[in-house]
Amino acid sequence: MDETSAAETDPGIYTLPRTDVSQDQGSFRTHFNFPGRALPGHGDHGYGPLATVVESFMDPGTLIRMHEHRDEEIISWVPDGVMRHDDRRDNVLVTDADHLLVMNAGEGFWHAEETRRDDPPLRMLQIFVRPHSLDLEPGIQHERIPDPTPNEWRHLFGPEGGDAPLYVRNEAECYDCRLSAGATAALPGRPEWDTYLYVFEGSVELGDAELGHTESALVTGDGAVPVTATEDATLVAFAVDPDAPITRRGTIGR
Repeated sequence: MDETSAAETDPGIYTLPRTDVSQDQGSFRTHFNFPGRALPGHGDHGYGPLATVVESFMDPGTLIRMHEHRDEEIISWVPDGVMRHDDRRDNVLVTDADHLLVMNAGEGFWHAEETRRDDPPLRMLQIFVRPHSLDLEPGIQHERIPDPTPNEWRHLFGPEGGDAPLYVRNEAECYDCRLSAGATAALPGRPEWDTYLYVFEGSVELGDAELGHTESALVTGDGAVPVTATEDATLVAFAVDPDAPITRRGTIGR
């Protein structure tokens, strides 16, 4: 998918169809969403600190063997099912609807992912944020997140030192929302930041734009834009500072 496939439907609202950038490794399949491609003439596939949002599928009984990430922040958001993690620091973790995992890869972090044969099929998002600097101290966060409140945005992660449950090392915030059909919520954001919205399930109206399952939009400029569910929807939104200093040497999130 190239930049010419993006459609501007309203001043400041740029929509993207479902991505066609995919990898099929049999029991592990990924679809790469590039927020920067929503903006015509934008020369970067990412948008500021947000490099890519990856829709990932793992069949039961899938093992992704130990491998290294460097110079990127990797967030695993699992709305249903389980993703099992282990690493060379002796962490054995289960990420599910109640927990969020953030790998601050820094100068290098080795990990593996797995679903057991009796686990359900897994569909999740793996979010790649570009850090502000190279060769940072590696680490991992695995925390219980607040229970979701219907039709309200839940804060998941934000810049280090902020009030989000988990942090990344750049100017990016993440929220999710379960929006009931007919309900409206204002798209989250911050002054002078822009917001990228991904529809994980269902369909919504974003201002005058319509977005369906796995479609997305970039909203530029200040002002609260209403999001109305035309059917029950699960949404993930990212507020980012497009002018934040970034690095481009991540293993995947370049």
